[in-house]
Amino acid sequence: MNHWFFLSLAIIAEVIATSALKHSEGFTKLWPTLITAVGYTIAFYLLSLTLRTLPMGIAYAVWSGAGIVLISLVGWLAFKQSLDTAAIIGMCFIVLGVAIINTYSNSMSHG
Repeated sequence: MNHWFFLSLAIIAEVIATSALKHSEGFTKLWPTLITAVGYTIAFYLLSLTLRTLPMGIAYAVWSGAGIVLISLVGWLAFKQSLDTAAIIGMCFIVLGVAIINTYSNSMSHG
Protein backbone atom coordinates (compact mmCIF):
# COMPACT_ATOMS: atom_id res chain seq x y z
CA MET A 1 0.00 0.00 0.00
CA ASN A 2 3.00 2.32 -0.25
CA HIS A 3 1.65 3.56 -3.57
CA TRP A 4 -1.28 5.29 -1.82
CA PHE A 5 1.09 6.87 0.69
CA PHE A 6 3.38 8.12 -2.07
CA LEU A 7 0.42 9.35 -4.13
CA SER A 8 -1.02 11.21 -1.13
CA LEU A 9 2.31 12.91 -0.47
CA ALA A 10 2.64 13.73 -4.17
CA ILE A 11 -0.77 15.40 -4.15
CA ILE A 12 0.07 17.41 -1.03
CA ALA A 13 3.39 18.52 -2.55
CA GLU A 14 1.62 19.52 -5.76
CA VAL A 15 -0.98 21.56 -3.86
CA ILE A 16 1.75 23.33 -1.88
CA ALA A 17 3.69 24.02 -5.10
CA THR A 18 0.61 25.37 -6.85
CA SER A 19 -0.20 27.61 -3.89
CA ALA A 20 3.35 28.94 -3.92
CA LEU A 21 3.07 29.47 -7.67
CA LYS A 22 0.20 31.89 -7.01
CA HIS A 23 2.46 33.80 -4.60
CA SER A 24 5.46 33.80 -6.96
CA GLU A 25 3.88 36.51 -9.13
CA GLY A 26 5.24 35.12 -12.38
CA PHE A 27 8.43 33.80 -10.78
CA THR A 28 9.43 37.30 -9.66
CA LYS A 29 9.54 36.45 -5.93
CA LEU A 30 12.42 34.20 -4.86
CA TRP A 31 10.99 32.11 -2.00
CA PRO A 32 7.63 31.28 -3.55
CA THR A 33 9.47 30.40 -6.78
CA LEU A 34 11.83 28.05 -4.92
CA ILE A 35 8.93 26.44 -3.03
CA THR A 36 7.16 25.94 -6.35
CA ALA A 37 10.19 24.28 -7.97
CA VAL A 38 10.95 22.05 -4.98
CA GLY A 39 7.27 21.16 -4.49
CA TYR A 40 6.75 20.10 -8.08
CA THR A 41 10.03 18.15 -8.07
CA ILE A 42 8.94 16.23 -4.98
CA ALA A 43 5.42 15.75 -6.37
CA PHE A 44 6.61 14.29 -9.66
CA TYR A 45 9.22 12.10 -7.98
CA LEU A 46 6.58 10.63 -5.65
CA LEU A 47 4.18 10.22 -8.56
CA SER A 48 6.89 8.28 -10.41
CA LEU A 49 7.18 5.93 -7.42
CA THR A 50 3.43 5.47 -7.45
CA LEU A 51 3.50 4.51 -11.13
CA ARG A 52 5.64 1.49 -10.29
CA THR A 53 2.53 -0.28 -8.97
CA LEU A 54 -0.57 1.70 -9.96
CA PRO A 55 -1.77 1.97 -13.56
CA MET A 56 -0.92 5.37 -15.00
CA GLY A 57 -4.53 6.32 -15.78
CA ILE A 58 -5.73 5.41 -12.29
CA ALA A 59 -2.89 7.25 -10.56
CA TYR A 60 -3.42 10.33 -12.69
CA ALA A 61 -7.19 10.30 -12.14
CA VAL A 62 -6.69 10.28 -8.37
CA TRP A 63 -3.85 12.82 -8.58
CA SER A 64 -5.78 15.30 -10.69
CA GLY A 65 -9.14 14.80 -8.98
CA ALA A 66 -7.78 15.25 -5.47
CA GLY A 67 -5.53 18.08 -6.63
CA ILE A 68 -8.43 19.99 -8.18
CA VAL A 69 -10.55 19.71 -5.06
CA LEU A 70 -7.72 20.53 -2.64
CA ILE A 71 -6.36 23.50 -4.59
CA SER A 72 -9.91 24.84 -4.91
CA LEU A 73 -10.24 24.57 -1.13
CA VAL A 74 -6.91 26.40 -0.68
CA GLY A 75 -8.09 29.07 -3.11
CA TRP A 76 -11.28 29.52 -1.13
CA LEU A 77 -9.63 29.52 2.32
CA ALA A 78 -6.32 31.28 1.65
CA PHE A 79 -7.05 33.50 -1.34
CA LYS A 80 -10.75 34.24 -0.75
CA GLN A 81 -11.66 32.89 -4.19
CA SER A 82 -15.23 31.76 -4.62
CA LEU A 83 -16.74 28.89 -6.55
CA ASP A 84 -20.16 28.98 -8.16
CA THR A 85 -22.66 26.16 -8.00
CA ALA A 86 -21.62 24.70 -11.35
CA ALA A 87 -17.97 24.49 -10.22
CA ILE A 88 -18.92 22.78 -6.97
CA ILE A 89 -21.18 20.29 -8.78
CA GLY A 90 -18.42 19.59 -11.30
CA MET A 91 -15.93 18.89 -8.53
CA CYS A 92 -18.44 16.56 -6.87
CA PHE A 93 -18.59 14.62 -10.14
CA ILE A 94 -14.79 14.44 -10.19
CA VAL A 95 -14.72 13.04 -6.65
CA LEU A 96 -17.50 10.60 -7.53
CA GLY A 97 -15.59 9.47 -10.62
CA VAL A 98 -12.42 8.82 -8.64
CA ALA A 99 -14.43 6.91 -6.03
CA ILE A 100 -16.05 4.76 -8.73
CA ILE A 101 -12.67 3.99 -10.28
CA ASN A 102 -11.17 3.05 -6.92
CA THR A 103 -14.14 0.94 -5.90
CA TYR A 104 -15.22 -0.83 -9.08
CA SER A 105 -12.52 -0.69 -11.74
CA ASN A 106 -10.93 -3.99 -12.72
CA SER A 107 -7.72 -1.97 -13.22
CA MET A 108 -7.39 -1.70 -9.45
CA SER A 109 -6.43 -4.31 -6.89
CA HIS A 110 -9.22 -4.32 -4.32
CA GLY A 111 -7.88 -7.01 -2.03
